[in-house]
Amino acid sequence: MAIFRTLYYGDVTVGVGGRITIPQDMREDVGIDEGDTLTVRVEENPNGGRQMVLWRAEQQPD
Repeated sequence: MAIFRTLYYGDVTVGVGGRITIPQDMREDVGIDEGDTLTVRVEENPNGGRQMVLWRAEQQPD
């Protein structure tokens, strides 16, 4: 299992229907382009705290 270190934090606003906008600089840093699919995982710690983790799915050849 890979261990990741935090590079930076940023804020996003939750909009209508739960939509979030990922800031442009973050999208560029991780290579997210229009039409990409993101995988989402929800994690819970022993104290009941929860977080969402998102990552860009690898492109599948056509």
